Order: sequence, then structure tokens, then C-alpha cells
Amino acid sequence: MGESRGFPGMLGSIDCMHWEWKNCPVAWKCQYSRGSNSDINVLNQSDVFTNVLNGTAPEVHYEVNRTQYHMGYYLADGIYPEWATFVKTIPMPQGEKRQLFAKAQEGARKDVERAFGVLQSRFAIIRGPSRFWHVNTMKHLMYACIILHNMIVEDERDGYNGNFVYDQVDNAIITAEVSNGPIPSFATFLERRGHMSQREIHRQLQADLVEHIWELSKSRNNEI
Repeated sequence: MGESRGFPGMLGSIDCMHWEWKNCPVAWKCQYSRGSNSDINVLNQSDVFTNVLNGTAPEVHYEVNRTQYHMGYYLADGIYPEWATFVKTIPMPQGEKRQLFAKAQEGARKDVERAFGVLQSRFAIIRGPSRFWHVNTMKHLMYACIILHNMIVEDERDGYNGNFVYDQVDNAIITAEVSNGPIPSFATFLERRGHMSQREIHRQLQADLVEHIWELSKSRNNEI
């Protein structure tokens, strides 16, 4: 998906959807919000990058503008930090190359923002305050809504005939080697976190993607 949109190595888009926790236990008050429900505070409490920090995430290798990279990334808006795992847009871009990149990045990122809006409008259980106090129950509810949404989209898609061959699903899954070794030492943890949050890699990747999308656009225009 990321490759077809001009973003090789992209794992997806990241955004924050606020879901009020009505029955949060008193003993857990503010542990998941730190007094503010901003995207950064949610990110600090998220387990999105736990596998990366523990060394159990699948390896990702790709090339952009003749530069090799070994860590996937998410498209994010301007509030997120300049980490190697994020590709942000360029505010007030100057020049055709940067304007094209900003348009492509913001267009691809809108997918997840629209998806959250559709989920909340379609399923009342996540539109109102959550009445569960078990975190895992809330996670499973969200996963269930996402799965149901995908099933509805598949059922309503034009040309869908209802004959889905489930035996072919396994053949479509891309497998990756995952390390399940011991928990890394604290020094290794800090080293991985430092690599993940390198500002230099973030800026280099953004610059390479600007050139990559520009060349991709020129190639597509020549084909037309």
C-alpha cells in the first residue's frame, strides 16, 4: 500500500482518536492521560513501538533515493516528534518538489483520520463514553469494530460476489523472522530508543522521499 502511494517502507499512518473512559478506576486516574489527551501524551503511553524497543519487530529493509533504510515508519501530522519512525509533512512548503511531497503525505495520512471518523459514526459503542474499566476489553472492542468495518466494506464493494476463497488467505500473508529472545538489557533498550528517535534520520528520510515522489511523478507523467 505504501509503495503504491509513493512511500516505500511505510507501515501506516498514526493518529489519535479520543474515546472517553467513563468508568476509569479511581486508582488509575490520569495514568493514561497525564492530565492532557494530546497526541504526544497518548503516544508516550502507547505500546506501538514496544516490539521495536524489545527487538521483536519484523525487520524492514527498503531503499529511497538510493539510500538504504532498515526501519519502517508511520505518516504523522506536525505535532509528533522528529523521530526516524515518523514522516511528517512540510509546513508552508516552498518549491514544486516540497509542495508535491506535502500533498502526497497529507493525502495518504487522511485515510486513517477518515477511518476513525467512520468507525465512530458507524458503531455507537465507541461513539459514546467507554463503560468498561478493563483496558484489554476496550482494545478488543476497538479491534472488533475495525474487523466488522472491513467486512462491511468488503461486502459492499462494487463487483463483490460473496465467493471469498479463504484457503488463499495464508498464501497472501507476508511472513517475517521475529526474534523471541530474552528481554534486552536497559542499555540495549536505550540504544534502540535512541536510534528510533534520531532526528538526523528523520530529516534525511523526508528529504529522500521528497526526491523519490518527485521522480515518481515525472515517470508517471511521461507514461501518460
